[in-house]
Amino acid sequence: MIALTHAPSPNLNSCELTHVERVPINLAEAVRQHDGYCAMLRECGAEVRRLTANLELPDSVFIEDTAIVLDEVAIMTSMGARSRQSEPAGIEPELAKYREIARILPPATIEGGDVLRVGRTIFVGISSRTNEAGINALREMARRHGCTVIPVAVRGCLHLKSAMTALPDGRLLLNSDWLDAAAVARFARVEVDAAEPSAANVALVDGNVCLSSAYPRTAERIRGLGFPVLTIGLSEFAKAEGCVTCLSLIFPRNPEF
Repeated sequence: MIALTHAPSPNLNSCELTHVERVPINLAEAVRQHDGYCAMLRECGAEVRRLTANLELPDSVFIEDTAIVLDEVAIMTSMGARSRQSEPAGIEPELAKYREIARILPPATIEGGDVLRVGRTIFVGISSRTNEAGINALREMARRHGCTVIPVAVRGCLHLKSAMTALPDGRLLLNSDWLDAAAVARFARVEVDAAEPSAANVALVDGNVCLSSAYPRTAERIRGLGFPVLTIGLSEFAKAEGCVTCLSLIFPRNPEF
């Protein structure tokens, strides 16, 4: 398993914000937390690569948004935030080592944080960062590889993965208040603890469920379902609307087709 990460930018305090109030980010603490995050991924068995290609760009630590990695292809995204539009080009050379490259181009916009793949189903958030043209472009590319795209309207949060991710058995972990629950009604679901509305974002690494230590009740709920859970402090990235999946692109080195 490969995990591409990106070192925090010294300009992180100038990050884009949509749904949270700007407060100072402790850069030294952010670097420490990022080190801990990479260590957690290694503990799960991932081969971690930390890039510095976009170090001057404030949001570059949130590398997930730059690409959608399928078994057959890496799709470079077209970022919805103008300040982030150059990020995918910096990540593309590394992804090209592992996958054929495809690109979604403007005026279509789509960010990786809005894209959740569960088997051959791809849920895509309709958000302030991902538009209809972006969803249609991904649908056409995904269809060629046997995947079905399901749009899901998002509200009250930045990306779809802020409101919904998946557990190792394919069940959706979600905060149904932040998305169009009707769009996912036919899928098995697990709600986050009501006291932790931001807890739906988890990263899966070789069967392990990784999430922020800020959500202990939801972590216990997931453990109760029989899954191994690892937690990490990500307070400084939360100030930048970042979640645990935002900080990496995780994919198998040699996928089975």
